[in-house]
Amino acid sequence: MSETPEELRARSLAKMSEVYGWEFQDGPGDFYGITADHLFGEIWSREGLTVAQRRLLLIGLLAGRNQLDVADLQLSCAANLGELDATALREIVIFLAHYAGWPTGAVLNNSVETIVSKLDSAGG
Repeated sequence: MSETPEELRARSLAKMSEVYGWEFQDGPGDFYGITADHLFGEIWSREGLTVAQRRLLLIGLLAGRNQLDVADLQLSCAANLGELDATALREIVIFLAHYAGWPTGAVLNNSVETIVSKLDSAGG
């Protein structure tokens, strides 16, 4: 038996919440619906890679494309969800700086140090 559109949307929103660590509600328009149902309901939900593995791939891609605002979001989510600790976050910066460029690495480093400071303040 296949999913109803409502069941797919509920599963998709649940996956979005899992990926980002906060509750998602249904949103307006086709763009939101397609993003939820296809990207999160199908792509992020596929077997073969964990959410953490997909996130690492995404962080690398975002750094390579210099989309550092979105990379910062993914790094923060990974830290807040316990996928990456301070050591791993800092290692990502060092690794990506050599492939994505030193200026990109410098911006990522600033983001990571802010995230690590927040983790330290929260006791994590």
